[in-house]
Amino acid sequence: MAELVFVRHGQASFGADDYDKLSELGWRQSRWLGEYFAQRDAAFDLVLRGSLRRHAETLAGIGEGMGRTLAAQVDARLDEYDSHSLLHAHLKGKPLPQSGDRREHFRILREAMYAWTEGTLEGATGGSAAVRLHEPFAEFRGRVLAALAQMREGEAKRVLVVSSGGPISTVLAEVLGMPPRGVVDLNLQTRNTGITELQSGSSRIHCVSFNNVPHLDRPDRAGTLTYS
Repeated sequence: MAELVFVRHGQASFGADDYDKLSELGWRQSRWLGEYFAQRDAAFDLVLRGSLRRHAETLAGIGEGMGRTLAAQVDARLDEYDSHSLLHAHLKGKPLPQSGDRREHFRILREAMYAWTEGTLEGATGGSAAVRLHEPFAEFRGRVLAALAQMREGEAKRVLVVSSGGPISTVLAEVLGMPPRGVVDLNLQTRNTGITELQSGSSRIHCVSFNNVPHLDRPDRAGTLTYS
């Protein structure tokens, strides 16, 4: 039986020119998670992360909190979908409303993602060079689940995986037998540096916990719970 510990990256830089880097709060969230692991003498036989900057920085922050460097294998199959491409396809090239309202942004993103998971979002294949294409959901799901299958085939007994909300939600939806829309519903409630734990055997895999943030659940860290 292997334990798979998935961690969503720390808060990224929403609204900045480079979303992919952690905000200062994202760094603190990551270090606090590392401190939480260290206090519990957590050890991992294998560490995996996606190839995005926010994955690398989150793992670096966890390592700082644990007081040691965590060497990781990089697997791009654990990377997030391109939300900009999904929004572009959903809005048919029109710009997002510039109100700066995060709720409005994620409402529109939810609509785009529902269409994406159902295969009705335009622009997945074909089209002119002027059309911004996006990765079809079936391909996204396929690569994420292929990464999961490889984890399960390995001999590591405790695996730390630093990824994003989309891949983690895709894995959990598969484990729970949810329809494709379930990926969206899980994804949009994943917390930054949230922990999702799975137990995997040779023939079965089940969820132990989802989206936990014990390292943030204390009075002096009120207001540090984020979702983007």
